Amino acid sequence: MSSSEIRIDKFLWSVRIYKTRTLAADALRAGRVKMGEMELKPSHEVKVGERYSISIEQLHKEIEVKALLNNRVGAKLVENYIIDLTPKEEYERIAMARQYAFEKRDRGVGRPTKRDRREIEDFKYK
Repeated sequence: MSSSEIRIDKFLWSVRIYKTRTLAADALRAGRVKMGEMELKPSHEVKVGERYSISIEQLHKEIEVKALLNNRVGAKLVENYIIDLTPKEEYERIAMARQYAFEKRDRGVGRPTKRDRREIEDFKYK
């Protein structure tokens, strides 16, 4: 690869969509990052102008590549490299879901077991 080429897993990590490059690669392998209807591999070469649909838990994010980069950038500089095309309603929906998504447990029942916690996570995120 020349210096003007970058893999999509590295790009998504660099623009702070994912916390680690491994998480980005895992999301790509799981089919949570698409270009149109096409699922991408972690080795996909990013090009300026491409649009990606990214599913992160309940959030469905749409981005367009503005410029390429080689290293991870600070949060304030991300807007120089991607255009966030995600509708405002999507962010509002997630904020409302988070506001009302706390679990209520009866007093004296104790902490949830590992099994309870997994069932709660499966219900909330899948």
